[in-house]
Amino acid sequence: MRKYVIMGVQGSGKGTQSALLAADLDLVHISVGDIFRWHVKNHTKLGAQVRRLVAAGELVGDDLVEDVVRDRLQLHDWNYGFVIDGFPRNRRQAEFFLESYDIDGVIHLDLPDAEVRRRVLARRLCSRCGMDYNLIAHRPEQEGRCDVCGGELVSRADDTPDALARRLTDYHSKIDPVLELFRRKEYVMTIDARADKATVQRTIRTRFNLPPYLPAQEETVALSEQPGGG
Repeated sequence: MRKYVIMGVQGSGKGTQSALLAADLDLVHISVGDIFRWHVKNHTKLGAQVRRLVAAGELVGDDLVEDVVRDRLQLHDWNYGFVIDGFPRNRRQAEFFLESYDIDGVIHLDLPDAEVRRRVLARRLCSRCGMDYNLIAHRPEQEGRCDVCGGELVSRADDTPDALARRLTDYHSKIDPVLELFRRKEYVMTIDARADKATVQRTIRTRFNLPPYLPAQEETVALSEQPGGG
């Protein structure tokens, strides 16, 4: 059984790298962001709370994140292990995690703030089907229109320069102490996240002595991310 934490600032590729690892190693990918997005999409009480925070450019509170992660891990559907992104978000959560789970490593995707701003502010979302785009790496065939359903592409509500600046400040103030705690336990491998996703994935696998990354896996993950995919 393998258990990994993947950490990195917004736009560093945590979701993509986690999905590639999970698909090949039979791990469960636990994404805090995906859980919250599901609640927003399905109009739950929690989703309404998250929607208000996002509209204000704020992060979901740490206590709420901790409750969601604890509930998710208690499902125990991760027979071969898990890779979790979006948690822990403060030192207390990190200490809880170390006490509760025998993790194999922390993957730290390092990305300069200037590159974060470039990537995040280029993100677009289909207003109809929810398909993700990035005007740097994944442009639509028709300007401003979704390739899947033809819906209008819009910026996410929280992808504004001011909101991003607040999130970066909050991220560094909370996550840097978490990384320091993990480093003292010799769990952390820092990976340069500026490279393309295949290079980043190969570096992760080399550093953690995992099976090599094969190009066909990228196609599998890309298909799973399409509407209706697994």
